[in-house]
Amino acid sequence: MVVTLVTIFIIGYACIALEHPLKINKTASALLLGCIIWAVFNMFNLNNIGVLESYGGLEGYRSFVSASLIENLGETAEIVFFLLGAMTIVTLIEDYQGFSVITDLIKTTNKKKLLWILSILTFFLSALLDNMTTAIVMVALLRKLIADKKERWLFAGMVILAANAGGAWSPIGDVTTIMLWIKGQVTTVNIIVKTLLPSLVCMVVPVLVLSATLKGEIVRPEGEQSGIEVAPWMRKLVLIMGVCGLIFVPIFKTITHLPPYLGMLLSLSVLWVTTEILSRKHSKDGHKLPTAVSTLEHVDVPTILFFLGILMAVSCLKVSGILGSLAQGLDSMRGISVGGETVGFFLIDLIIGVLSSIVDNVPLVAAVQGMYPMSPEGFIANHPFWEFLAYCAGTGGSLLIIGSAAGVAVMGMEKIDFIWYLKKITWLAFVGYIAGAIIFVAMNLLLEPFEWWSTMV
Repeated sequence: MVVTLVTIFIIGYACIALEHPLKINKTASALLLGCIIWAVFNMFNLNNIGVLESYGGLEGYRSFVSASLIENLGETAEIVFFLLGAMTIVTLIEDYQGFSVITDLIKTTNKKKLLWILSILTFFLSALLDNMTTAIVMVALLRKLIADKKERWLFAGMVILAANAGGAWSPIGDVTTIMLWIKGQVTTVNIIVKTLLPSLVCMVVPVLVLSATLKGEIVRPEGEQSGIEVAPWMRKLVLIMGVCGLIFVPIFKTITHLPPYLGMLLSLSVLWVTTEILSRKHSKDGHKLPTAVSTLEHVDVPTILFFLGILMAVSCLKVSGILGSLAQGLDSMRGISVGGETVGFFLIDLIIGVLSSIVDNVPLVAAVQGMYPMSPEGFIANHPFWEFLAYCAGTGGSLLIIGSAAGVAVMGMEKIDFIWYLKKITWLAFVGYIAGAIIFVAMNLLLEPFEWWSTMV
């Protein structure tokens, strides 16, 4: 069964990657993959008497499958509704010309300067918000700054790298770091101190390499004429409310301990009510100001369905135990040492980072968390293993465009081709990933200048 499921996953993944040569939309391939892999998994077990007996018979097994589907669909829906809320807020800001307030401040048209400005802004904004929300905001800005599609793709690719690197070092910046933080495997100050520099290097190195090849000026898009002129005060109001709403999401999660998507939907609802009032009171000459209703009419449904398909396929690998077995297989490297120093856990984390660009990093990290207790037999809190896992799982997803939520969101908004990203961005992401990893390992094995933090937090 394992070979069959893995084969189906690889074929489905290849169809997604070869979307343009095959002329089959990636969403169709992802949905087909998600449905078929679950159906095959179920049929295999229905014909296995030993499996059925382990669940107390046919009814027990059916209850297990039903519960697993509902649980994983719920986890997927959290991401989908989070994405839906974030994209709607950003589009509302865009419709009210709110981003012009920011783009008017960015005067440069020099490609190198613009790349550095956007990458640094993305890196730190991602730590404050999260990588997916930040990527959505920055792509909306790119649309106002760069007219040429392929040039915009290049900058969007670097936004993905910077967003994932920025999210990795913050306790609230990336879902995997959040998982480690919530379970106490890392603490706030320690994870920032230990992973900020490696994450910064992960972002800076690709930017340095790419900026060395960039020449000339970017061409800004011509101003679009909307049906109604939006007053400057309304632009600022919607921009401020939208950005504050996005910043409010991690605050909401910290205070209420409820899933982030509820905070995102709460922020959207407040902005929705505000735009309804603005539209009713200030529309004129037969032209109505935008509201969330008009924005939702052109939501990118294929991207949302793509998320659904690919995450449900990965969830089948998790439920079938394949991801858990993969994590246990990596455990054989734990005892590897160099010069008397145990380095095996560094290799485990590095491989998990690469794997997180192929399958979702969340179930991978969850499997690893379940394997190692927080004890001397496993890894104690604030052990370099957990900190490096946060870095690798957070930044490794940049290697492929569908390897992270930020990448999928950008791909949906800009229609970036999988193969194009593989040729143009993957090698830059890999260089940054390895450079940051070297810095982390050097800090822990050679310099160890921050070890005293572990005893204070």
